[in-house]
Amino acid sequence: MLDLSGTPHPDSDAQFAAYPQPPLRAGHSSVEYDPRPTAVREARTEVRRQLEVWGLTDRDDLVDVAELLVSELATNALLHSASRFRLTLSAAHGVLRCEVRDGGRRTPQVLQAGASESGRGMFLVNALARRWGCHQDGQGKTVWFELGTCGADGCGRRDP
Repeated sequence: MLDLSGTPHPDSDAQFAAYPQPPLRAGHSSVEYDPRPTAVREARTEVRRQLEVWGLTDRDDLVDVAELLVSELATNALLHSASRFRLTLSAAHGVLRCEVRDGGRRTPQVLQAGASESGRGMFLVNALARRWGCHQDGQGKTVWFELGTCGADGCGRRDP
């Protein structure tokens, strides 16, 4: 904790531990999309825009990978649930978390990348994300993935 002079002081009261200061480059954003063909492109655009706002565009691979994986999750939401979907982005502590919530109950499956023209989305998520998962959420589900934002060696790579 800093006082107005910039002098650091330890937190004097345990009650402040529940309200940590947001780390540098932290943020949260959530946008809902109608089930229409342009929604996937709009979600990709939102990812790039939000990462620019948060100052996370110094790593081009982060923006490109986040756009690609959000595009895959948004496409799955449109194809398999045909419902509105919500894209939620959050960045804190060196991690970008992207979530897509839709009205479907079908859990995504990682398929082998074969000659098929479809079914590769979760294969890409599994290969490129640091972590990913899915949880049932009321009448729908949320599929999420995380990428590292720090650029340090090992940041954003999958844990073994």
